Amino acid sequence: MGGGTGRELPRADMLIAIMGAPHTGDLVTSAFRLAQALLERGASVHLWTCGHATGLTRTSLGDEKPRNVVDWARAYPTTAALAAELLAAHPAKLHWFACRFCSQERGADAHIPGIRLRAPFKFTEHLEAADKSFFLGVC
Repeated sequence: MGGGTGRELPRADMLIAIMGAPHTGDLVTSAFRLAQALLERGASVHLWTCGHATGLTRTSLGDEKPRNVVDWARAYPTTAALAAELLAAHPAKLHWFACRFCSQERGADAHIPGIRLRAPFKFTEHLEAADKSFFLGVC
């Protein structure tokens, strides 16, 4: 794994791969809740985003979504803010990666701190580093 570059991936109990368009259903909520539950139980997690899912951690999202006209007083966090919270709460156990090619192709290569961009052909290293893999969505 890693080809002897000295940048071996840490082992992970679970790899969660979010592929494709995250806005088509409950995909993101499921991924975030699964990651949080695993981390709270002491598991180590690699989270990989590919396709349009790379946009979940764009810095341009900011901290809050646009206001809801029906519930103007309530603030809703963006996926970038939720990801930052997870990373801050579990710095040694959560490793978040985004596909470099997908990020650049979509103009989403400016990510929040803690997100590592990796080439798509490195994905197999994540599969090898994880005891279990869970895929959400399709590319």
